[in-house]
Amino acid sequence: MLWIILVSIGLLIIAALGVYAGKLVFQLQQQNARQKAAREKRLVVMFESIHTIARAMQQQQCNVSEGTIRICRLLRALPEEARDYSQQYPALHTLFSAVSGFAILEDRKALSKQQRFNEDKAREAIEEQHETPVLKELPAVIAYCEERYPQLASSRTLA
Repeated sequence: MLWIILVSIGLLIIAALGVYAGKLVFQLQQQNARQKAAREKRLVVMFESIHTIARAMQQQQCNVSEGTIRICRLLRALPEEARDYSQQYPALHTLFSAVSGFAILEDRKALSKQQRFNEDKAREAIEEQHETPVLKELPAVIAYCEERYPQLASSRTLA
């Protein structure tokens, strides 16, 4: 009789541990699904941003050097991409390399008016030199975004 009670208690403990393990596995699956959805949402936002900036540059609504800096930083931040965007979009990366050394944000505010003027002149000269090749690469950037997320192609008619 004692043997039956001990076996029953053991089976109850094993069943309880099994239920608890199942609950933990279910919670882990839910957490992984939420993380995957969050990563995908972040990717969509990044590709939408790249797409929007590239289109704004094409329509001359965005400064070429500013747009290039933003696009290149977004491309570098893409988490799962193993592409070498400097090879895929050489004009963008050449301009990015040329203008990325200029002061921005607080550093720019700290410059004197003369220093800002000198940087602006230098940036404009660099931008003028690289504008045509960069603008020629923008359709490829836009096509890449639309290939990755076809719903971006429908946003063309909105702007």
